[in-house]
Amino acid sequence: MMRIGVVGGGQLGRMMAEAGAGFDARFTFLDPSDSACAALHGRHIQAGWEDQAAHESLIANSDVVTFEFENIAAEAVTRLAEQCPAFPPAKALATAQDRWAEKSLFRSLGIPLPQVARVDSQADLDAAVAEIGLPAVLKTRTLGYDGKGQKVLREATDVAGAFAALGKAPLVLEGFVDFDHEVSVIAVRGRSGEVRVWPLVRNEHRQGMLHCSIPQPGHPLQALAEDYAHRVLAELDYVGVMAFEFFVTGDALLANEIAPRVHNSGHWTIEGAETSQFENHLRAIADLPLGAVAPLVPCAMLNVIGAFPDRRAVLEVPGTRWHDYGKAPRPGRKIGHITVLASSEEQLSERIAAVESLLVNDLG
Repeated sequence: MMRIGVVGGGQLGRMMAEAGAGFDARFTFLDPSDSACAALHGRHIQAGWEDQAAHESLIANSDVVTFEFENIAAEAVTRLAEQCPAFPPAKALATAQDRWAEKSLFRSLGIPLPQVARVDSQADLDAAVAEIGLPAVLKTRTLGYDGKGQKVLREATDVAGAFAALGKAPLVLEGFVDFDHEVSVIAVRGRSGEVRVWPLVRNEHRQGMLHCSIPQPGHPLQALAEDYAHRVLAELDYVGVMAFEFFVTGDALLANEIAPRVHNSGHWTIEGAETSQFENHLRAIADLPLGAVAPLVPCAMLNVIGAFPDRRAVLEVPGTRWHDYGKAPRPGRKIGHITVLASSEEQLSERIAAVESLLVNDLG
C-alpha cells in the first residue's frame, strides 16, 4: 500500500487519487475548503496551509508528500520535507512562484524567452518600456494564473499608472510575442533521474483560460522542447511531473512558464497515452519505474468552464469521455473536461467541432 499526502484538494488531487487506485494507494488531502472535491477519494484534513498540527497529521498519514497547485509557501514544503519525502522540491516551487526567478532560470540555462525586465516601480516600468517597446505584457511576479494579474500595454497612455493599477506589487514586463501558436510539453522525472516526455500539445486559450489541448505526435520541435525540459528538470533536481509552456515562432520555441505539478494541458493522457501524467507522477514520487508515454490514438481535451453542457448530448458524440470534478459551477471556474478520441486526425477535428458546439462555457 502507498500512502500519499497531497497539499491541496482540488481536481488535480482528485485525478491523482483516481490514478492511484490501481496501486492500492491511500490519500490524505490538506485543504482549508469544506468542499474540496478530492476528499471523495481519501481523508480530508480541513485546515489552513500553514497549520502546523495539520502538517503533522499529514506526515503521520503519509509515506511521501506532494502538492497539486503552486500557491502555497515553498517554506511549508521545506518543513514537510524535513520529516517526510516531499516532491517536487521546494526549490522548484519557489522558482515557479516568481516570474522573475523563473525567467532568470531560463536565461541561465540558455533557453530562449521573450524580452523581459524586472519592474518594482513606475520608474522601472517607464525604463523597461523604453527598452522593450510596445506592445508588451505587464505581469505580477507572483500569484497570476489563467490570465489573472496581467495587463497588456499597447500605447503610451496604457503605461501611465499601470504599476499602481496592478497593486504596486513586484512585476515583470515581457515583450509582446507575435507567435504562431502556443504549445506545452509535459515531462516527468523520477527519483533516479529517469525522464519521460509526452508529445508536444497545441493549446488554444480563450480570455486567458485554456480551452482545448491537442497532442501533436511528431511535432518538428519535439526534440528541442525535450532538450529544454531536460535542462530545467536537471537544474532543479526535480521529481514528479512538470509542465512547460512555450510560444512557437517559426522553427523556434520561446519559453513562457513552468508549472511544477500535473497540468491541465496533460489531461488528455488519462485516456490518450500509455501512462497518464497522474500515474507517472505517483510512480515518480514513490520511486517506481516510470511508464511509457506514447500516445494511443488521436485525441484532444476540452475544458468545461463555469457551466456544464448537456451530458447526454456530449456522450452521443462518438469517442467522448466525460470528467466531472464535483465542483459547483460558477463563472470562470474549471468544473470538468471532456476527452475526445478518434481513429484519424480528420475524424478528431469533426468530433472536436461537435463537442465545441455543445459547450456553454461561462468564462466570467
